[in-house]
Amino acid sequence: MKFPRKHSLIEIAELIDCNFIGDPEFPVLGMNEIHVVTPGDIVFVDHPKYYDKALESAATIVLINKEVDCPEGKALLVSDDPFRDFNKLTKHFKPFQGADKAIPDSVEIGEGTFLQPNVVLGNNVKIGRNCLIHANVNIGDNCIIGDNVIIHAGTVLGGDAFYYKKRADDFDKLLSGGRVVVKDNVEIGSNCSIDRGVTGDTIIGEGSKLDNLIQIGHDTVIGKQCLIASQVGIAGCVVVEDDVTIWGQVGIRSDVTIATGTVLMAQCGVSKDTTPNTTYWGTPFGEVRTKLKEYAAIKKLPEIVKNLK
Repeated sequence: MKFPRKHSLIEIAELIDCNFIGDPEFPVLGMNEIHVVTPGDIVFVDHPKYYDKALESAATIVLINKEVDCPEGKALLVSDDPFRDFNKLTKHFKPFQGADKAIPDSVEIGEGTFLQPNVVLGNNVKIGRNCLIHANVNIGDNCIIGDNVIIHAGTVLGGDAFYYKKRADDFDKLLSGGRVVVKDNVEIGSNCSIDRGVTGDTIIGEGSKLDNLIQIGHDTVIGKQCLIASQVGIAGCVVVEDDVTIWGQVGIRSDVTIATGTVLMAQCGVSKDTTPNTTYWGTPFGEVRTKLKEYAAIKKLPEIVKNLK
């Protein structure tokens, strides 16, 4: 998320009422999660395990809960609760905007696009040319839809990220200020849910096709020409590269990369990065021929045990 204008370090510190280390006029251009930060961004960290990762990231302002040595060329915002203060910044720069009608005046809709009854669009939504948006689709604030896109009934684009911090007596929600971006020539089936990014974009790449009943988490990036079957669940911050096929009921954990040309057979449980142009199967998942050999070997176990007696 980039701010509408450049801010100074002291401005941001005063906004969230915290101390800072660095030049008071140090430039602050935006805020982002660690996997998408660029110079000028704020990143937050609240656990010693991740201090080095945050301090060594591309972010030049680190919102942290301990005074540490400040790396050269960077600045620190020192807070007793970075999670809370990151939310304060989201509320300030991306406040909730209620809508008083189904299609606000700020929406842009391209030539040849048709909206079926009961479509609800958020503020500042942009939809390209020659799209078909079926009944009861909900597209949240600031989302962008390309040209020649079809979205079937009941799908929700731009719901909040499933991102919580465990507190002593409750869960604290990380607020979502990002977007969903759907590129050209995409088709999305009925009753899918694609969450907005926390500060960045959840992206569905050009020409990809999604079946019904698919969940895609915050900040996940789906590449070009991907095919995703029904009941797939993809967690947040996943990268699915181009020409990937994902069959029904596959589950993919967060922070993994599904390499170009990967095929995930039905009901795979994916827990780590894949190798390009490889087919996988099973839970825990593995290369399909290897897994089939393993299952064949397991079938022989009763006979082996019997012969050992």
